[in-house]
Amino acid sequence: MTKQLTILGSTGSIGLSTLDVVARHPERFQVFALAAQRSVEIIFRQCQQFNPRYAVLVDDMAAQQLAQQLKASASTTEVLQGSDALVQVAEHPEVDYVMAAIVGAAGLVPSLAAARAGKRVLLANKEALVMSGKLFMDAVHEYGAELLPIDSEHNAIFQCLPSYGKQGVEKLWLTASGGPFRQSPLATLEQVTPEQAVAHPNWSMGQKISVDSASLMNKGLEVIEACWLFGVSVDQVEVVVHPQSTIHSMVAYNDGSVLAQLGNPDMRTPIAYALGWPERLDSGVKPLDLFATARLDFEKPDLIRFPCLRLAFEAHAAGGFATIALNAANEIAVQAFLKRNIGFMDIPRLVESVVQCAPSGTPNQLEAILIQDEASRQTALSWVKNKKL
Repeated sequence: MTKQLTILGSTGSIGLSTLDVVARHPERFQVFALAAQRSVEIIFRQCQQFNPRYAVLVDDMAAQQLAQQLKASASTTEVLQGSDALVQVAEHPEVDYVMAAIVGAAGLVPSLAAARAGKRVLLANKEALVMSGKLFMDAVHEYGAELLPIDSEHNAIFQCLPSYGKQGVEKLWLTASGGPFRQSPLATLEQVTPEQAVAHPNWSMGQKISVDSASLMNKGLEVIEACWLFGVSVDQVEVVVHPQSTIHSMVAYNDGSVLAQLGNPDMRTPIAYALGWPERLDSGVKPLDLFATARLDFEKPDLIRFPCLRLAFEAHAAGGFATIALNAANEIAVQAFLKRNIGFMDIPRLVESVVQCAPSGTPNQLEAILIQDEASRQTALSWVKNKKL
């Protein structure tokens, strides 16, 4: 039976890859809704190809422009505007699957709405669990949602875990490429430019996640996400730098076995796995050539070079208010770095300063989560302003 799919963040790299996989299986999937911030031309072309019932743009002027273009093309797609519309297409009763790929805290509310509506949530928005891990997982269990991770690392772990429970699992190994600065002299990191930071050696990603990968904050957020997704303590998660990005993550068992998921670095693999699960679908990804790969290297992460990773471990141990502050401060810091208002190594300095202001404990209500998020953003913006001055 054809599954109705809403894609939150359809114009980003995950959204584009999702549509590529969907186009390979027109008999299995129908695009119900596409949603983005303001990328009119991209979402217009997507509407022309996939003919969704709804297209959502958060930005009002962009939504009006899209509506005019679709009307002129005689499209039947209805345009919706605003953040509330994201929730509407995420929880719509006719929707089966929701790809949650809106970057950052903006993706939390619609992703949570999809979980509370009992959908299969394909979670590419790691910030949802970083900000609201307990609340989100409680919603998944209470409302019978299916939660499948899209991050290549968490998807790999999902594939390597037992079918039921966590029998014999001792440790989760999250692999990290090390980004573009893995071997750069430490003294040069203060002078890193945005262009250098977004030039990831292995993956094609958006600017924000590319900077996070360069600072290893992305891996820190993934550690927190893994703890919530798989119900393990932070002591059971370890990060290993693996420059080839061939092994996407591993699970170690109490009998000495280590199961790993390997493949070419292409997000269509985890997307196809989550769309088809428990079946496997053709993703369009080239098979891995082990002879061409030739070697697999592993290193311990350098926490002096990558202090963001340390901060993430510490924040998770401190509780939910700290992880909300961590995420909010990082989003502001990355934006400021991309605008050249702060330096690359100011990112961890800003984040640490903001996290130290967070109260102890974990919030249990969405309102409290959003209040802490906004408060941390204001603190971070003040830090940027004072640093700039």
